[in-house]
Amino acid sequence: MPDATIHAVGTILENLNPVLYRVAMPNGKQVLAHLSKQLTEAKATFEVGQRLVLELTAFDFDQARILRLAED
Repeated sequence: MPDATIHAVGTILENLNPVLYRVAMPNGKQVLAHLSKQLTEAKATFEVGQRLVLELTAFDFDQARILRLAED
């Protein structure tokens, strides 16, 4: 059985490089988030303040994968 992932919404605080962002979670925790493979291939970029859908694993709550922009 594959490991379950957790989806959450976060807000970009800082752009660290073209594929890595510092993101604030709703509870105030900050995580490092990287673009998913599809977003990297599409050369997606995001701005500070944008809300994103993130994927985390139960084993590491300090890193996340960016899946897409959050729908408000």
